[in-house]
Amino acid sequence: MAARNSATITDLSPAPLSGKLCHLPSHRQNGLFSMSTDNSLSVIPEVLTEALPYIQRFSGKTLVIKYGGNAMTDDTLKNSFARDIVLLKHVGINPVIVHGGGPQIGHYLDKLNIESHFVDGMRVTDSQTMDVVEMVLGGLVNKEIVSLINQNGGKAVGLTGKDGHFIQAKKLHVTRKTPEVDASEIIDIGHVGQVEDISTEVVDMLVHSDFIPVIAPIGVGDDGASYNINADLVAGKVAEKLQAEKLILLTNTAGLLDSNGDVLTGLDPQRVNELIADGTIYGGMLPKINCALEAVDSGVASAHIIDGRVAHSTLLEIFTDKGIGTLIHKPDSQG
Repeated sequence: MAARNSATITDLSPAPLSGKLCHLPSHRQNGLFSMSTDNSLSVIPEVLTEALPYIQRFSGKTLVIKYGGNAMTDDTLKNSFARDIVLLKHVGINPVIVHGGGPQIGHYLDKLNIESHFVDGMRVTDSQTMDVVEMVLGGLVNKEIVSLINQNGGKAVGLTGKDGHFIQAKKLHVTRKTPEVDASEIIDIGHVGQVEDISTEVVDMLVHSDFIPVIAPIGVGDDGASYNINADLVAGKVAEKLQAEKLILLTNTAGLLDSNGDVLTGLDPQRVNELIADGTIYGGMLPKINCALEAVDSGVASAHIIDGRVAHSTLLEIFTDKGIGTLIHKPDSQG
């Protein structure tokens, strides 16, 4: 089994393998079997034998997957993701899903004529907006994912952090310095929270009862108030508390890119910190990288940032030698 050391992927070529996985022709019709002349059957043993050592290695392990971006809005990608999750469970791997839903929340706020405001990229969430967030994340989005997984032969159960009080949250305070004021200004952005603690009993019970947990990133405070929490952060904290084998973040980008636009992979924390220092990692990628780093530093064997716009990207990252995105691993592990 090939390990991905520090490297640059200059040719991801996901399409051919993705095609191998989902576009094999049927050769059995009316009880007859005919051999194809296009050699398409020959790719089946290639795919299976490449995947076998990874299946053996990760059987019984827990993977926390943050599901978001285009993978949640395109019907073909939604169905391929659900099938991938069911396949993982059936080969003995325990997937735990944490999902986002920002665009869906925005859509319903617009329909209800509730204006959205943002501070440092975070939605200001008053009580009225929080009601919509809970309805969309904990209801519509969560149940759609559960339904898709179940339709494909899995046994998924939807949760929010309020179920069993398993995501304990506290209010997130945003501070900002302005030229006019020496002291930092504290900005109240309402029901936006950060994870204070994760209680894993509910998730553990579901995983060990052959269910697939699907988690909406809504936490609960000591006073019973609901808090909307960034899904990447929830996924990272869940992975840490479960001591998961992998944290996988689905995004709308191919991964961490270098100055030439090539995907960087096989990185340890020291190399990642060097890339932050030299400005390679910046902007919107920085919070995801920090989330991945914190998970790896807290005991998760590896973290992956992959392109959710590619069908079956989760399987391609886990079960192929080359992978499809950015892998960050502990110094003593190769992911």
